[in-house]
Amino acid sequence: MSRPCVPPPAPPVGALLRLYDTAGTAVACEPVDQGLLNRGYRLCTTRGRYFLKHHFDPDTADPAAIERRHRATRRLADLGVPVAVPLAHREGRTVAVIGGHAYALHPWIDGGHRHGGQLTRTESARLGALLGAVHACLERVMPPKGRTRPATGPHPVESADPADTFDLIGRLLARVRRHRPADAFDALARHRLLERRALLERHADRRPPPGGPVGWVHGDFHPFNLLYKDGAPAAIVDWDRLGVQPRAEEAVRAAAIFFVRPEGTLDLPKVRAYARAYRRAADVTSVELTAAVHRVWWERLNDFWMLRWHYERGDTRADCQFPAASALAAWWTRQYDAVCEAFTR
Repeated sequence: MSRPCVPPPAPPVGALLRLYDTAGTAVACEPVDQGLLNRGYRLCTTRGRYFLKHHFDPDTADPAAIERRHRATRRLADLGVPVAVPLAHREGRTVAVIGGHAYALHPWIDGGHRHGGQLTRTESARLGALLGAVHACLERVMPPKGRTRPATGPHPVESADPADTFDLIGRLLARVRRHRPADAFDALARHRLLERRALLERHADRRPPPGGPVGWVHGDFHPFNLLYKDGAPAAIVDWDRLGVQPRAEEAVRAAAIFFVRPEGTLDLPKVRAYARAYRRAADVTSVELTAAVHRVWWERLNDFWMLRWHYERGDTRADCQFPAASALAAWWTRQYDAVCEAFTR
């Protein structure tokens, strides 16, 4: 059963704006497209338009951590990376805590989102160069990686264990069987679960070792976190997952989201243009990217977060992404060599 659609409580706009000397008073406040983990509002005041973000994901809503991420984006903006730097209120901070909740006020960016199907090959290359620039600039503005994790050597997170995945597939299949009334989503879920189990049985010996060299990454680079204006990137938003991770894996994950087609294939010519530009901008080797492709492929083969949301949490917000994402894992397995070639040559 899906969760009932309960509108979120209205943010305390009046109290919040009183903290800012130049923001004016509220004229209108409207929710924008809901993110999965935070809430956003288009706020119009007597002084202009703003994006008001309510940080309520418990994993990322610590005010001190938000402030640190805000300082990082300001330094990135100084280097020319397109970001929407948050406003500071009269106490000099960029996070306002009201009623135990954390809020941030950003300038409103006129623009829209674009997926890979709307990008030309030249624009796909520009996207890869942008992500490469983000990684390169983060290396300049953030603390040395060694203070967080080793700058070289394997990433400590182990890849998925297929034995655990087989157990999860069995539990999800049981939930699919019990769901009443059965619907088209159940039929597709069952098909993909059985397909994935067969693929894992065939490829269980290809489990990758721990990841490659780490670096500072955006952490959630996808079409809904990038705004375009007049055909060019205008702002990278939502830096809540900023952290130290295998950087090449972020590039592969982003491509698998931007350039997936509705039928669950990747637009490999665009991936190639994107990856070449990324490698140049981030100074990432083909060897590093080959290992990243393998780890992200394995990750996709073992990942069922959309089905877990649907069947374990009753949350259907990601259902629309499931057909293409689930088909991609099987297609990627069949076209493994072609995908690796697109990313590395």
